[in-house]
Amino acid sequence: MTKRIMACIDASPYAEAICDYAVWAAKKLQAAMSVIHVLDKAQHTHTPDLSGSIGLGSQELLLQQLAELDEKHGKLAMERGRHILEAATARAQQAGVTDVDQRLRHGQLVETLVAMQDESRLVVMGKRGFSSAEEHGHIGLHVERVIRSVSTPILLTQQAYIEPKRIMLAFDGSATAEKCLATLANSPFAQGLPVHIVMAGDENEANRNLLAAATLQLQQAGFKTKSAIIDGDPEQVLNEYQQQHLIDMMVMGAYGHSRIRQFIVGSTTTSMICNAKCSLLILR
Repeated sequence: MTKRIMACIDASPYAEAICDYAVWAAKKLQAAMSVIHVLDKAQHTHTPDLSGSIGLGSQELLLQQLAELDEKHGKLAMERGRHILEAATARAQQAGVTDVDQRLRHGQLVETLVAMQDESRLVVMGKRGFSSAEEHGHIGLHVERVIRSVSTPILLTQQAYIEPKRIMLAFDGSATAEKCLATLANSPFAQGLPVHIVMAGDENEANRNLLAAATLQLQQAGFKTKSAIIDGDPEQVLNEYQQQHLIDMMVMGAYGHSRIRQFIVGSTTTSMICNAKCSLLILR
């Protein structure tokens, strides 16, 4: 099965950036692209469920009117979804990606992406969606669940597309970080771009050795590298480094699978996502 770049498009201000990052990834990975729009009834209908509070005399008429209103909301949401997908497809094709298909689905985003993950090479979605676009400093309603549920890499975008020219790997020497390192080294995704390998922690011999080994691995894979160990809170120092060195994309590991690891690292991962000022590639 040919794996595709899955661009999750909604009506939020992130839509164009999601499409542009997906185009960039499709070209880097020489992959086909799908544009996905999910019709979640809980989000597109604003009709309250009043069936339990309607009196006996008016119940039948009002229920009929509510059903008709729901139907209209559903048709409008579907029509808007088609327009969103058409616009995203045209944008991708104009940017040079010819193999683009459209997927309009009913349900919830997380379940839809899980169902598609066998044919997904990369999921591209906004850091926030339509219902939370203005909630700065937070992440979208579905982001955390998607990261925890979908096994493929996830690229989280900001509202504006910035072509990645410098990449930063948040490295801590853990098994997850080593796997991220190997994925980055063996993928065409970041080929040709300088990679900053940054560790937050004490500058001791153990950390220097870990960082030196990681740097050598990327250099042997053909990357130009820059490495640093910075003492301080990871959330703060990694985001400061990103801004000081004009990093366009940060690469980091996802949440752990075990309950203990999720408890320990989950809040750090979420906080990094909330505060990042660049796009983030989340790897397993």
